[in-house]
Amino acid sequence: MSTDVPAAAPDVQDVQDARELLIRAVQTSSLSGQEGPVADFLSGWMAARGFTARVDEAGNAVGERGHGPLTVALLGHMDTVPGEIPVRVDDHGVLHGRGSVDAKGPLCAFMAAVATLPPGALAAARFVVIGATEEEAPSSRGARHIREVLRPDVVLIGEPSGWEGLTLGYKGRLVVRAEAQRENFHTAGEGSSAGDDLTEAWFRVRAWAAGAGEPGGVFGAVQATVQDITSGTDGLTQRARGTFGLRLPPAVSPADAEAVIREVLADLDSVTVTFTGHESAVRHDRDNALTRAMRVAIRAQGGTPVFKVKTGTSDMNVVAGHWPVPTLAYGPGDSALDHTPEERLDLAEYDRAVTVLREALTRLATGWSAPA
Repeated sequence: MSTDVPAAAPDVQDVQDARELLIRAVQTSSLSGQEGPVADFLSGWMAARGFTARVDEAGNAVGERGHGPLTVALLGHMDTVPGEIPVRVDDHGVLHGRGSVDAKGPLCAFMAAVATLPPGALAAARFVVIGATEEEAPSSRGARHIREVLRPDVVLIGEPSGWEGLTLGYKGRLVVRAEAQRENFHTAGEGSSAGDDLTEAWFRVRAWAAGAGEPGGVFGAVQATVQDITSGTDGLTQRARGTFGLRLPPAVSPADAEAVIREVLADLDSVTVTFTGHESAVRHDRDNALTRAMRVAIRAQGGTPVFKVKTGTSDMNVVAGHWPVPTLAYGPGDSALDHTPEERLDLAEYDRAVTVLREALTRLATGWSAPA
């Protein structure tokens, strides 16, 4: 790989253009399943800056630049969770708004970096930026579509890691939906209620989770939480329903977790369970051409690269089995602010992430040699 510094420093106009892209994207509401307006905006922005851009069959905003033999996929997502946060840039240059961190900031950083790559990088590689739909939903519609039609050599996932952070892996996921049903009876009578049985089911799931997993801190543990729980009666039948969310380490597959839970609940005749959101945990290698290029670029900006693993899930989980190539997640922002009322992104950090990406992608492309 080349040791030169091939990427020129961005000019003021490029920085302003990148910031305006992000602010406009955050201003455009895009709940999961309702990404049409932001997809049109992002694809239009890319088309105006030299990308071959389109909105694909899954609603993804896709833009391509370059024509070299190396294919780099930059997979971000443009949907957000609910919760309106007034969009503003405060006196400290911090952008407030839903999606600023998770994950329009990382996606727009991808777009801005690829839009300003030098000719040498574009001659050496094909860069495909994807703003995916429904990442925040169990469907992951956009990633599931793109993994079938694209065969990249290198993958960057757009998720907040902090501009010095490189995320190598994410835990897996399984969603358990449980329902208990019993004939109604007087509360002074004997027996358990539907709510009692559902609670017992939760206690058993939680107890199994506490003893499962492997050593190594929270990334190795099975995490279990109650996502919602309700109960009621129509006077004839009692019903109680609950949703339990499981975060799974690499040692526990979703299929294994499902089989165990079915077994531990087998004698609760009133309880039925269904399972969704099957995603296996993933952890990628920390030493390859992609991670080396990113580490050099971060150091060139005065940073100290930090490898991370995350307890959540991302589209990395969705594509890993189909794209067995060097992969990491990167993007500006503090992931602790994901989904919170305080979601916000320092625009200076965003600028720095764009510069890191521009330099790393240039180094990667111009120094690439395909694995034997």
